[in-house]
Amino acid sequence: MADATTAARDRLDRALNTLERKIHELKLAPVVPDDDLFALPAPPSNSGEDAERIAALEAAGREASEALARAAEAVREALADVDADEAA
Repeated sequence: MADATTAARDRLDRALNTLERKIHELKLAPVVPDDDLFALPAPPSNSGEDAERIAALEAAGREASEALARAAEAVREALADVDADEAA
């Protein structure tokens, strides 16, 4: 049981570290001047920088989602192992 719990904790730590690193990278990225949630949307532009930033944000979101999904699965496995040990 301790091995499964330790393994799950390690996977969670790795997933959280990955997520924290991505968040830190995004915080360091240059901010778009009109980065206001309540501002009216800007007219469409063909700026390559905007497209790259959007693509990077989308990729980071997908990676974070995958990391959290792996962490959730690790927790489920650890809990299932604990339940199995308690049932035995």
